[in-house]
Amino acid sequence: MDIRRLELLRELAERGSVTAVAQATHRTASAVSQQLKLLEREAGIPLTERRGRGLVLTGAGRALARTAQDVATAISRAEAAWEDFTSQPRGEVTLTTFPTGGEMLLPGLLSRLREVPGLELRCTDQDPLLPDFADLAADHDVVLADAPGVLPSWRERGLAVVELMREQLDIALPEGHPLGERHELGPADVIDETWIGVPAGFPYDRILTRMEAITGRPANVAQRFLDNSIIESVVAAGHGIAILPRYTTRDRENGLITRPIVGVRSERVIWAILRPDRAERPSVRLVVEALRAEAAEFVRLHEEPGRGTRT
Repeated sequence: MDIRRLELLRELAERGSVTAVAQATHRTASAVSQQLKLLEREAGIPLTERRGRGLVLTGAGRALARTAQDVATAISRAEAAWEDFTSQPRGEVTLTTFPTGGEMLLPGLLSRLREVPGLELRCTDQDPLLPDFADLAADHDVVLADAPGVLPSWRERGLAVVELMREQLDIALPEGHPLGERHELGPADVIDETWIGVPAGFPYDRILTRMEAITGRPANVAQRFLDNSIIESVVAAGHGIAILPRYTTRDRENGLITRPIVGVRSERVIWAILRPDRAERPSVRLVVEALRAEAAEFVRLHEEPGRGTRT
């Protein structure tokens, strides 16, 4: 079978429609459909079927799409081995991130890679309201994601997953709040406070939900915001307390104090996720290695003695 046609089948599995495949591969929809028909002829079995106005994969098509991913990975691995033999990592690598992940890691990452000859790192940020950051792996070499663990959709897509760092979440209080006299705070200490929350279902909100389950009392969430800087400002003005990430909360700058949470798991995990074939490219491997080094250094600098509890 033609490898390029296998790749189109894989793209159809990833993107869900011939139109999306055509846009991503700079072809017309009719050209994509024609290539898929030729692949069916080569395979000797139906790979797609008509559903409404579009095409969907048959069971055989889904199985062959998984094989196409293995083929793409093997080709990338072979190309990477040859590149390693003949040259240094080079070319453009695209990375996209959620805002606070970029705030923590991108400045140092760009500094680490600035002097690598022939390597261009292009970075963008994305709306954290996206239902699944894995959707971005089709269009970016490296995707930074915030999730409590490896999500089922990542496994289903066969994505390469690299854990970069873990960040504790703290209780943010306005300066002068009575709870600021304590060194750490548990669910029973804070559940009856007025809360400034995040959209329902977000990781920080799930921690508050666990506090409700532990104490058996509902939390009074007065306001909900997506932007952490708005939450910081509202808390600093004395309108409630909040759960915020330790490393990017500007407590010393805007009238906040933060205290560690005890009695409930309160951390978030930052991941790099990417297609397995792209993970074999030397330039992408170099970026991921630099990300891991930058994350380790960032955590080390921010977990020095005295920094866990801020005043």
